[in-house]
Amino acid sequence: MTDIAIVYHSGYGHTKRMAEHVHTGVKAGGATAHLLAIDEHGDLPEADWAKLHAAQAIIFGSPTYMGGASWQFKKFADASSKPWFGQAWKDKFAAGFTNSASINGDKHSTIHYFITLAMQHSMAWIGTGMMPSNAKAATRDDQNYLGSSAGAMAQSPSDSSPDEMPKGDLATAHAFGLRVATFVIAHSKA
Repeated sequence: MTDIAIVYHSGYGHTKRMAEHVHTGVKAGGATAHLLAIDEHGDLPEADWAKLHAAQAIIFGSPTYMGGASWQFKKFADASSKPWFGQAWKDKFAAGFTNSASINGDKHSTIHYFITLAMQHSMAWIGTGMMPSNAKAATRDDQNYLGSSAGAMAQSPSDSSPDEMPKGDLATAHAFGLRVATFVIAHSKA
């Protein structure tokens, strides 16, 4: 069975909700999905590190704060220097997702941070594989309304609850998880 780990930090619950939709997408794609939450101190239990090491793919997730990943996610990334030193994640697949309060919010900086982290670990990056919903008829309930190719993106107004996230962004997260699972399973058999 193909194992995919989704490691994420969520400050207010929006990124957690997005992670849950990525998780259901991975499972729908036929892979075993492990949802691993980085805590408010930037820590991850040892058992979760073991799941990361066993996974064929790791999906990174963090809110975008001030144009980058949260400090909690960065603490996790710095702690990943231990597996980096032995190239433990080499040739695993990687992907990423993020959420911010603004439509743009410099979310692409967070996705690029994830890509750089993956490249440091000698991983192979998987993008969304989705066309943007960019016609005049498009609405916030459409999949990939924010038009990201490098990783899944969502936008949640700063005064909204996680339950108010746009349906299109959650559909994007699900489809993204499905793509990662399908891609990893297909390329693991090759």
